[in-house]
Amino acid sequence: MVPCKPRPFGVINIGMAAEPTAAEQLATPVQFLKGVGPARAELLERLELRAARDLLFFLPRDYQDFSDQREVDQLEEGKLQTVRGVVEDVDFRGTSSGGCVLGVSIRAGAGQLRGLWFNQQFMRDRFQVGQRVVLSGRPKQEGLVWQMHHPRAETLDAGDEEPATKILPVYPLTEGLQQWQIRKIVRAALETYVPLLDEVFPDEYLQAHDLWPLQRALPQVHFPDDRAALDNARRRLVYQELFILQLALAVKRRRQQALRRAPVLEATAKIDARIRRLFPFELTAGQERAIAEISADMARPAPMNRLLQGDVGSGKTVVAVYAMLLAVAHGCQTVLMAPTEILARQHALTLDRMLASSQVRRAQLTGGLTPARRAALLELIAAGQVDLVVGTQAIIQEDVSFAKLGLVVIDEQHKFGVRQRAVLKQAGIDPHYLVMTATPIPRTVTMTQFGDLDVSTIRDAPPGRQTLNTYLANDEKRAKWWDFFRRKLREGRQGYVVVPLVEESAAAIASIDETFESLANGELEAFRIGLIHGRMSPAEKDAAMDRFRAGELQVLVCTSVVEVGVDVPNATLMTIEDGQHFGLAQLHQLRGRISRGRFPSFCCVFGNPQTPESQERLNAFISSTDGFELAELDFKIRGPGDIFGTRQHGLPPLRIADLSADRELLDAARRDAHSLTAADPDLARPEHAKLRRMMMARYGKALDLGDVG
Repeated sequence: MVPCKPRPFGVINIGMAAEPTAAEQLATPVQFLKGVGPARAELLERLELRAARDLLFFLPRDYQDFSDQREVDQLEEGKLQTVRGVVEDVDFRGTSSGGCVLGVSIRAGAGQLRGLWFNQQFMRDRFQVGQRVVLSGRPKQEGLVWQMHHPRAETLDAGDEEPATKILPVYPLTEGLQQWQIRKIVRAALETYVPLLDEVFPDEYLQAHDLWPLQRALPQVHFPDDRAALDNARRRLVYQELFILQLALAVKRRRQQALRRAPVLEATAKIDARIRRLFPFELTAGQERAIAEISADMARPAPMNRLLQGDVGSGKTVVAVYAMLLAVAHGCQTVLMAPTEILARQHALTLDRMLASSQVRRAQLTGGLTPARRAALLELIAAGQVDLVVGTQAIIQEDVSFAKLGLVVIDEQHKFGVRQRAVLKQAGIDPHYLVMTATPIPRTVTMTQFGDLDVSTIRDAPPGRQTLNTYLANDEKRAKWWDFFRRKLREGRQGYVVVPLVEESAAAIASIDETFESLANGELEAFRIGLIHGRMSPAEKDAAMDRFRAGELQVLVCTSVVEVGVDVPNATLMTIEDGQHFGLAQLHQLRGRISRGRFPSFCCVFGNPQTPESQERLNAFISSTDGFELAELDFKIRGPGDIFGTRQHGLPPLRIADLSADRELLDAARRDAHSLTAADPDLARPEHAKLRRMMMARYGKALDLGDVG
């Protein structure tokens, strides 16, 4: 795996002397560094390591801990231990089952240890007799011989010095480059170039926050003396990475509040009463709280920038409709943008129902319009003769202009790129900005990827929602499940059969067609079933959904195209095939399609998990219907990877911080960043110049901070 280009944690101290400056020395091409040369420089280029500074911040992806080193006669069964020795014998042989076994015997003092690797043919040529190696694993005594199965192996080649540290870094590699080589190159670069790095934090700040200086931390994060040193070094770099991000988010929020202007849209008592008359039901406490927060934002002259998150079926759409009607009441236009035409059409139908007795002028703007219809609609929008526009990405085309855009609402906002959202924010005057997600976001992700947004959360569900039952089944239970499924259909209910689309290919679509044909001629042959998937035309998908909503179809065989937004209250049944191919949040979203009416709902997921992670995911799915709880579980299972993908939220990826493990540091960095920007909003003080420079280098472009400082 090729990592993203490392970015420096330190700021270069640029001098004025005739000799090369620190910046110039740190920009030295890797070709001219000790142990590199032209050929190896080409290999480093594949890892985007081009200059000396890149090597300093090419951080290890893992470590090999050889701390507990023993002689063979000191080994204990079952404990992680390390043995250094010389290879005496290498044996590679096939097995009767078609596999292979690699055996390597090493002599360590007066004892012998044998390492065994099964079915790892790629390691066949890794060891040679006479080679110095380190094996680390959990030993077991077989007769008179100590063995380690699949130990971690470190070969100490002839050109390799015996490492002084017992914790060795593990770096990303490319073909032709070995760990011992990159370690030597990085170690040499650290010795030469770390003294040239400047410190971004004032000395008093380091002392007050118990942080190591950069010049002490950076060598120890590569080659730590011990675990305590590694923890301290990593803490310094993690804190700095999170602090700079929180600093950028805090500065951006201040810019939005201080430098941009939006229409003041106050929810007067008269307007509030007019809007609430359109809601023939009582709002939940969570909806009321969200409406109060949104109304307070829209009453200010600065643009609202708020994230509205809630579990499936929590009533976010009602809150968004309140905000849109508030804008319309003040003579402004409003936009509701969805990621798919199916979801846009669903929103349009919902709004038609809710606003049937209102005078709000509504229109749909999607990619499926004829050129003539689109042109006519654009004229009406530009003339201010449309109050509320529902659509897809067609809304952000260059030829779309608004007379007075007051509010932009984006549903499932993580499915849109940052640039797309920015275009909407520039349409006409600065509008207020509300984004919604039915995929609850882990708290640490909210504080980073969405840290420039205020957050409103709806935790409670509207009254009257019925129970939702979830089952995990194997093929032996299929007949029983389909009997139950058919019985509920005969009672008048409707259902979904969801098939994973592992890849957008003709073969994948063919497998969905086969599932449809199998059901139509088998378990569901007595019922009216339809088909919908992403490769169908918008008109075909709309037609299938319309027939399902109208009850003409009893069952819809589909892909995750129905994951969000589809609202058919009579649909209370769902079969999910091959559940191991879906993420936990996606499974919860799919299940949310059947918990929207007055009848109890039933979801059965069939799965064949091949890994402990997929089994844990499916077990979590059936154990809880709380989307917030599942979001945190999903984040824990998947680790620190981007929940929605870096490409979507637009921020550079975190290089060392782990949002799952570093929550306390994130909280501290956020508090400290807000405290600093409260005292120095533009980071204009001389002691903050280096922090400002680093913030701009890292996040200036991604967060549009070009006019800061």
